[in-house]
Amino acid sequence: MMALFKCLFGVVLICGVFAQKYWMQPPLPQKHQLSPPFQNPQQQSKVPPPAAPFDKCVLEESEKIQCGTPGINVDQCQDINCCFDGHLCYYGKAVTVQCTKDGQFVVVVAREATLPPLDVNSISLLEPNDAICGPVAGTSAFAIFQFPVTACGTTLKQTDEGYVVYENHMASSYEVGIGPKGSITRDSHFELLFQCRYSGTTVEALLMEVNPVPPPVSVAAAGPLRVELRLGNGQCLSKGCIEEVAAYSSFHGSSDYPITKVLREPVYVEVRLLGRSDPNIVLNLEHCWATSSPNPQSMPQWDLLVDGCPYHDDRYQTTVIPLDGSSGLEYPTHYKRFISRMFTFVASDTFTHQKDAVFIHCATAVCYPSSANSCEQQCHRQRRGAVEKVPLSQRVLVSSGEVILSEKSTASHQKQ
Repeated sequence: MMALFKCLFGVVLICGVFAQKYWMQPPLPQKHQLSPPFQNPQQQSKVPPPAAPFDKCVLEESEKIQCGTPGINVDQCQDINCCFDGHLCYYGKAVTVQCTKDGQFVVVVAREATLPPLDVNSISLLEPNDAICGPVAGTSAFAIFQFPVTACGTTLKQTDEGYVVYENHMASSYEVGIGPKGSITRDSHFELLFQCRYSGTTVEALLMEVNPVPPPVSVAAAGPLRVELRLGNGQCLSKGCIEEVAAYSSFHGSSDYPITKVLREPVYVEVRLLGRSDPNIVLNLEHCWATSSPNPQSMPQWDLLVDGCPYHDDRYQTTVIPLDGSSGLEYPTHYKRFISRMFTFVASDTFTHQKDAVFIHCATAVCYPSSANSCEQQCHRQRRGAVEKVPLSQRVLVSSGEVILSEKSTASHQKQ
C-alpha cells in the first residue's frame, strides 16, 4: 500500500496504511523483469491517509502516471491514496510507498515532494549494489523504484506483535557551497525511511520523514537606530505586478520574528539611513553576511555582499536592486536593497544539514560624494579606495531578526 508525506525539514510523519485490493503494478516501461509477477494483496482495513498540505493532484496530462488497475472508480482510487480525474487514477505530487503481497517494494517519488523541488535523478537507495536497485522508470516529474523486499540493502527484523518487517532507506544528493567561513546548501535534502510489514495475510506499509528540525529559538534584538535593516513582506495582488517591487511595499515588524522561509525562497532585504535629510549623502554596504546565531561574529558564516557586490562564489548570487528617482523614495541614496535566496548551513566536514536559522548582518558606511569619489560601488571593475576611508563614527553594523527554515511555502513562493 502507499502513504503520503512531504519532506520539508521539520515534519515527522509516521503512518501505517494497510494494503488494498485495488493495487497493482503501474503500466510503466521496465528496465528489468521482476519475478514472481505481482499479485493483489488482500484488503484488511482502511486507515485514512494524512491530509496533503497542497493540491497534490494538479498535474499536466503529460505528467500523469497510472495508479491501480485500469477502470477503478474514484472511491477505489482514493482508497489507495491516488488522484482521480474522472477517467484515470494517477499518482499525485507526493511520495508513495506500496508493499505487495508477493514481496516487493514500489516507491514513487514526485519532484514536488519537497520545496524547492527535487532533482528526482539525485535520489538513490543507500545501498544501490545491484541493477534492480536503481529507478525502473521515471520522468522529469517522478522517479519510480521497484525491487524485492529482500534486495538492495533491506534489513529484516521481527516484532513482538508477530510482524516480519523489511526496512530500507533512500536519500537525495544535494549541492553544497563551500566558503572560507562556512558551508551552505539551497537544495532540499530528501531522506526517507520506509518499511513493509507482513503478518499472515496482512500487508502494511510504514513511512516516515527522518530529518526533524528543532523548534524555533527566540527573536533577535533590533539593530541600531541610525541605520535599520528590515525584511520586506509585500506581495503582488494584481495582474502585471512586479514581485521585486511589491516586496518592498511593506516590511516585517519586530513582532513578526522569527519569520519562516523555504529553501531558495527570496529574502527581500532593505537597509536604510534614518533621520537624515541631506540628499547628497550615500549609504553603502561594505559587507553583508549571514550567520546561524544573532552574534554577527559567530561561525559558520556565509557572505552575501562583499564591498557592496554579490559574493561571486555563491551559485545563487545575491541580487542588488538599483534605486533611483523612479523608486518613489524621497532619498534613494539613503537606501540599499538586495535579494538573497534562503539557504541552510551545513557541517563543513560531513555536509549534513546543521543549522536551520539564519540572521543577516550588514556593515554599512555613510559616504560623502566629491570630485574624487562618486561613492558608487562598482561591481564590474575595480573600485576606488576612497570609499573605504570612512570614520568609524560613520559606520554602523545592523542585523535582522531570525529567519528560520520552514516546511511550508508562502503564497508568493508557490507562484514562482
